[in-house]
Amino acid sequence: MLIPISIEENYIDTSDTEISSSTFKDLKLKEEHIEEFLRKNIEVIFGEEETLLIVGQQVNNKEKGRSDLTAIDENGNIVLIEIKRDVDDIKSRKEAFEFQAIRYAASYAKIKTPDELVNKIFSKYIEKHKKEFELGDLTPVEKGKRIINDFLVNNNSLKTFNQKQRIILVASSFDPQTLSAVAWLIANNVDISCFSIMPLKINNQVFLQVDRVLPPSSLEDFYVEIKDNEAAELEKSPIGITRTNLPRMPKLFEWGLIKEGDKLYIKNHDKEASLAEVIDQRFVNYKGNKMTYNQWGQDVTGWSSICIYEWAVKIDSDKTLDNLRREKLNEIDNEV
Repeated sequence: MLIPISIEENYIDTSDTEISSSTFKDLKLKEEHIEEFLRKNIEVIFGEEETLLIVGQQVNNKEKGRSDLTAIDENGNIVLIEIKRDVDDIKSRKEAFEFQAIRYAASYAKIKTPDELVNKIFSKYIEKHKKEFELGDLTPVEKGKRIINDFLVNNNSLKTFNQKQRIILVASSFDPQTLSAVAWLIANNVDISCFSIMPLKINNQVFLQVDRVLPPSSLEDFYVEIKDNEAAELEKSPIGITRTNLPRMPKLFEWGLIKEGDKLYIKNHDKEASLAEVIDQRFVNYKGNKMTYNQWGQDVTGWSSICIYEWAVKIDSDKTLDNLRREKLNEIDNEV
């Protein structure tokens, strides 16, 4: 729930700001509009902690099924992203939302090599959106192979390419039957999740509220473990931390791990060419342009989404932001 407030002289009061939920239908937006938005802005779903490359849109299989968006993640898994505008669109389909996605995912399981992914899916995507790719003298197939290879090599996932498939369902709302089926699939180790993306009106401005519906966060994710003396040496290693909710940019600034004027570059890419200067918690200056950390990382790599913490390196320490925050967490744990 969003509650508008006003703050005057350390006094909190409710505000007259009008907040109202809306629907994509009321805004005269169709499913294809949402799909195109997510194709270009998939990071709004996955945030700052996911590295992803969109490789397909409206992909047809041999049974005339058509999937919305296709991607590969940092582990080399093929990710199927299915989108519905709202619960009415879900209910109006003859085939269940989650079952439709499962059939598409099953067809993707037959893709064995990155070259096969390029030939069957990615090259067609590049051809469709060739204005977004600097082809030069390369064909869409040649360009696709270079991009996929770069993505998999830099993420150390060549050997794990498509060992499993993930399913992401996106809608403004879900019916109980779909949520029940997805919960059962999760309980049986199917990698499937649901995200809601809902428009909100605040005065005359429209915002998107994005929430993960399933799977829910585990309560254990929020527990602070009691230190085991026998495991003290293991705790000193930043690799040993497996927290789900790692601190983000505001905390890194609060800790002094990063500050205005710091220089960052993208790991495994040309240091000088990818160099950016920190402006604040949200923005960097890259080649004279003010952009978000994610936009900077995407611009350098050409990927659809990037876990900036794992890829942004602080130039004076040659450590990634993820290394720095994990070292700080170990330091705090050791002080307890």
